[in-house]
Amino acid sequence: MRGVNADSHSAAEATPTALWGRLAVPAGILTAVAGAFAYVGTVDPNQPGHYPVCPLYRLTGLYCPGCGGLRSAHAFIHGDFLGALRDNAAGVAAYLGFAVLWTVWVVRAVRGRPVPTELGRTQMWTVGALLLVFTLVRNLPFGGWLHP
Repeated sequence: MRGVNADSHSAAEATPTALWGRLAVPAGILTAVAGAFAYVGTVDPNQPGHYPVCPLYRLTGLYCPGCGGLRSAHAFIHGDFLGALRDNAAGVAAYLGFAVLWTVWVVRAVRGRPVPTELGRTQMWTVGALLLVFTLVRNLPFGGWLHP
């Protein structure tokens, strides 16, 4: 009896409907991200007046970890990878990290395996520390090469 249930459960997971159900969320996320990148690729952030200025930069003159992110995305979309790194290296790392994580998500969804959705404490502290160091270095005199 146990084998019959396991076989029927596996057969249900292999149907196209079940597969599309598992891929719906990753497809929706990719559509949203692609739409945002398409907009930034079309509406040039290097031209004033299209996007708001970073409030932290406006108030303090300091660059936050996201400063230059739109210009970086625009350059990345247009194939200017060095320009994208120059505008926001952390942003480029995030684009590449998203691509890897999204691909792993899709592969695991196709195989019917669960996707870990929580970052552990160590990963959270590591990401936070890296962003903090990036922010500090880009605002110090010797970190001018990280200015957007």
